[in-house]
Amino acid sequence: MFTKRKDYRVGHDGYVSEITRFLDEFLVEHPEVVDEQSRGWHIFWDRDVDLGELKKAGEDSVPTKPYYYS
Repeated sequence: MFTKRKDYRVGHDGYVSEITRFLDEFLVEHPEVVDEQSRGWHIFWDRDVDLGELKKAGEDSVPTKPYYYS
């Protein structure tokens, strides 16, 4: 699922911003956050698509007028 980031940073002479250091430390102290993010991703994005239902929904929809307020 999730691969851990490498220990190197691309940038100017190894500069690491405060927010990057904070986030790195936070993820080390709270590894469950990464698991929750992954779980949330799978809940919303990893779904099987029923192409028949998708086609039916497209055929049943009403086309939008070019000028919505007329």
